[in-house]
Amino acid sequence: MDWSSVIGLALALAGLLVGQALEGGKMASLLQPAAFAIVIVGTFGAVLLQTRLRTFVRGLEMLRWVFLPPADTRAALARDIGQWSLTARRDGTLALERLMENTADRFNAKGLRMIVDGIAPDKLRQLLDVEISAYEMAERQAVKVWESAAGYSPTIGILGAVLGLIHVMENLTDPSKLGNGIAVAFVSTIYGVGLANLLFLPVANKLKAIVTRRVLQYEITAAVLYDIATGDHTRIIEERVASLLHEH
Repeated sequence: MDWSSVIGLALALAGLLVGQALEGGKMASLLQPAAFAIVIVGTFGAVLLQTRLRTFVRGLEMLRWVFLPPADTRAALARDIGQWSLTARRDGTLALERLMENTADRFNAKGLRMIVDGIAPDKLRQLLDVEISAYEMAERQAVKVWESAAGYSPTIGILGAVLGLIHVMENLTDPSKLGNGIAVAFVSTIYGVGLANLLFLPVANKLKAIVTRRVLQYEITAAVLYDIATGDHTRIIEERVASLLHEH
């Protein structure tokens, strides 16, 4: 569990609710299902309109990383790299095939397979770089789901406010309906701006940081596989591993 995300979200909500209470407002006044539906449904509808369905779904799936980030596999990868290097130096690159079968990560298994198949080191590095670029592009497009939501929600909140005011104008002769319309108008704006700045943007920035770390790990792994394929000195590979373990 990423407790900084949990605490950050709790503080953001607490700030809003405590401020409302200190000004003498009722908590219930912030609970407007109509305003919530306008902002949430409208925002994600607009995002889906500009995004491929697969990318949209991937973006929603990545939300769990904010609170349950991917496991830190750097130490395990460092051990695997040491074993790859030792095996290739001692038994030859063909011996990497048995290690490849026990490799869970598809990227690592693909790199080892190319070494075993005797693909030229430069070509191997080129293919791995293409793989990394494709992965990074797909993940960053998914993260943009949250960036786009942050861009749309304030404007859609304003649309909700206008709809609420229209409702008010239509019922000027019935004072009993004016309060609800005015509430929807103002609360829609709060939802739009609040969700953009307290949820959508922070989520997008957190996910971008996670994707950047994962891409960097793949880049270091690609460099190590290239070193193994070229038969570089073990010291070079050890330096790669050290940079992997010290990456934050």
